[in-house]
Amino acid sequence: MGLTYTTVTLSNPRLPNLAPISVKCLPETGVLMMSITEGLCIQLKLDELEKRAVTIAESSIRQAPFVGPIRIDFENRFCFTGAFVLGNEPLLGAVPMGEMDLVVNPAKQKVMPNPANPNVPVYIMY
Repeated sequence: MGLTYTTVTLSNPRLPNLAPISVKCLPETGVLMMSITEGLCIQLKLDELEKRAVTIAESSIRQAPFVGPIRIDFENRFCFTGAFVLGNEPLLGAVPMGEMDLVVNPAKQKVMPNPANPNVPVYIMY
């Protein structure tokens, strides 16, 4: 088995006339936030809100631009979030996946709406 990828649609809610972009991204449950490439940030005309400290894979800490807002659409679900501009491929982190009530099915190598809640996301609030 290889890595599981999924396609999401990204858009800038501040610029509704700007075309959304469909991107293949890696759902990464070990990462909290969304990260996007610099090219996607430019295409979506996202505003840099601030620089934030992030710990990257080899455990070093560095400053990365935090941009937003960004709308993420997946099938019948969406969320609004910010994203880090970091790396060479988009990562879909645990926070936006949780907000959309998505799960990773490793056996099928796909991301899907939580089968317990197929029509609308249900949130855990405790």
